[in-house]
Amino acid sequence: MRAARFHAPGKPLTVEDITVLPPGTGEVRVEVKGCGICGTDLHIALEGSIQLPKTPITLGHEAAGVVAEVGPGVSGWVTGDRVAIFPNVACGSCYPCREGREVLCLNAQVLGINRDGAFADSVTLPATCLLPLPEAVPFTVGAIVADAVSTAYRAVVHRGGLRPGESVAVFGCGGLGIHGIKIARLLGASRIIAVDVAPGALRRAREAGATETVDAKEGDVARRIRSLTGGEGVDLALEFVGLKASVTEAIRSLKRGGRAVVAGVGPDRVELPPLRSFVGNELSVLASMGFTREDV
Repeated sequence: MRAARFHAPGKPLTVEDITVLPPGTGEVRVEVKGCGICGTDLHIALEGSIQLPKTPITLGHEAAGVVAEVGPGVSGWVTGDRVAIFPNVACGSCYPCREGREVLCLNAQVLGINRDGAFADSVTLPATCLLPLPEAVPFTVGAIVADAVSTAYRAVVHRGGLRPGESVAVFGCGGLGIHGIKIARLLGASRIIAVDVAPGALRRAREAGATETVDAKEGDVARRIRSLTGGEGVDLALEFVGLKASVTEAIRSLKRGGRAVVAGVGPDRVELPPLRSFVGNELSVLASMGFTREDV
């Protein structure tokens, strides 16, 4: 089959013919009908800011398709089933897995990271990674649901605990941030302030449901958010960038008792506010890592 193979940062992916092995016990082979290009793929292929344990490798972890072949011991799935793919292959035996927190698996394999991904004609993986995809959902939509949408959903709902009527600031209006805005709007946020440096991203944020936008290039984002909120700040700040500056401004934008959820990943070290302010205002700072099947 054909696969787009990654060899080194800054070099084009190469389309190569690779051998397809039949699925093993408990595995299925899925014919890929759609696969999204995630920011993670760009960090790997263009920047090299995410180092992979081995190369060459097939990238791509936002995928949907049709079951093409079923291995021994698989039940509940047949050839022709429409599926979205859960890209984290958890071990099922470590303590996070036993606690039902597979996203934190100590021995996880992730498509396109340390296991061949879905920039290919097909991908073979455990049947436990399949999610049913309704006929009404296009493959191109189903592909991004099991990552770009679900990661934002986990940050907003399960980690951020957004309640109707609360105010939200969204830092970073790329794929994750735009979905975060849409989810916050659907859940009844009273105000959604979008923060980015790109005019196009801010325009799309407005179209997605943001009530106000802040251009981070103009500086002092937290002060401007407080100005928009009558000096209070926001109930929930969602950080999808992964930079020290945006995390700092997200925390500074919170009202007393507010919550910041950091879903962006990067190499920066971040700092908490002075303890008198952090504790005195009873602020919460939470990390949000990926998503679970429940989030999908």
